[in-house]
Amino acid sequence: MTERRIPGELPEDAPVFVISVAAQLAGMHAQTLRQYDRLGLVTPGRTVGGGRRYSARDVALLREVQRLSQEEGVNLAGIKRIIELEGELDALRAQAAALRAQLDQARTELAQHRRPSTALVVWRPSRRR
Repeated sequence: MTERRIPGELPEDAPVFVISVAAQLAGMHAQTLRQYDRLGLVTPGRTVGGGRRYSARDVALLREVQRLSQEEGVNLAGIKRIIELEGELDALRAQAAALRAQLDQARTELAQHRRPSTALVVWRPSRRR
């Protein structure tokens, strides 16, 4: 699936926010973002010098981590597992969509090449002994 966006607008996964801005947008302290990075909950992009750069998608994920933790009472290990499973689910959905597209293409090609059969089938009953 292609991402739709306004011309000149950055993609959702473009790493553009420094840690202080991402923390402010997510409503967290920058140290919390560093901790989440160490735990592998959110993995920001890196500059050549090693500085973290967060995307809009990362900020949305940070907000979801906060929601799961504060509103749902899920611990960080549980949140990490949820994020992993959602990633696997997204990959499987993409794979299923690709397979459906291939199946549709194969059905279309088969329908274009199918001709009425003129085959004659002769049936002979087996002799009983």
